[in-house]
Amino acid sequence: MKLDGIGAVVTGGGSGLGEATARRLAQRGARVAILDLGRSKGAEVAASIGATAIFCEADVADEDAVVAALDEAVGRFGGIHAAVSCAGIGTAGRTVDKTGKPFDLKLFELTLRVNLIGTFNVIRLAAARMMQNEPNDEGERGVLVNTASVAAFEGQIGQCAYSASKGGVVGMTLPIARDLAASGIRVNTIAPGLFGTPMLMMMPEEARAYLAKQIPFPSRLGKPPEYAALACHIIENPMINGETIRIDGAIRMQPR
Repeated sequence: MKLDGIGAVVTGGGSGLGEATARRLAQRGARVAILDLGRSKGAEVAASIGATAIFCEADVADEDAVVAALDEAVGRFGGIHAAVSCAGIGTAGRTVDKTGKPFDLKLFELTLRVNLIGTFNVIRLAAARMMQNEPNDEGERGVLVNTASVAAFEGQIGQCAYSASKGGVVGMTLPIARDLAASGIRVNTIAPGLFGTPMLMMMPEEARAYLAKQIPFPSRLGKPPEYAALACHIIENPMINGETIRIDGAIRMQPR
């Protein structure tokens, strides 16, 4: 699918991977709706991109908010042809900590609600609108790109909730791709390793340097524009479907 002129939605577009993706899509000629929380910098990012971007306040797990945001995007752009889900939260805690206290079930539920249910909510609502698009020469009506994590495969100590949420994203990718194949909608997931997102950059420099050394090559943190480049390629390449692609410098996470 050509990026020039399409309508695209990026959740979590106010920072990190989502911001980089929104900016790259706009640079390639797409019109972009940034979906993020009101307290995010989503409005600032959209304003800095210019007339081809809008900001839509939405919690990805809130059906009504996402419906309103997608409808606004369709109204402004004439349709949605790509949706990249980058919104997510990171939580940490052992199943039972050293004092014998079990992991907070509400925190576990929140992590799944945002990372997994929120992703599926965007998928199902965006796909329903993509079905209204006229197919291109390849028969495509839309492309959905989700964000998992290498933690889906090698969750570390303390990542029970986070790994479960990202593992769920990986697990539903192929079934949804099969569900939507007859409608000409592709579905893929990117599983990033250690990237220099705002969450990770809050760590002390010494800790970040230690993590970077664990990456075989290149031995540095990933850069959000590298994620964005892959997201754009997935949208453009019609043969990539039902796949989860790691972008991690060949790291395989150790228990801690």
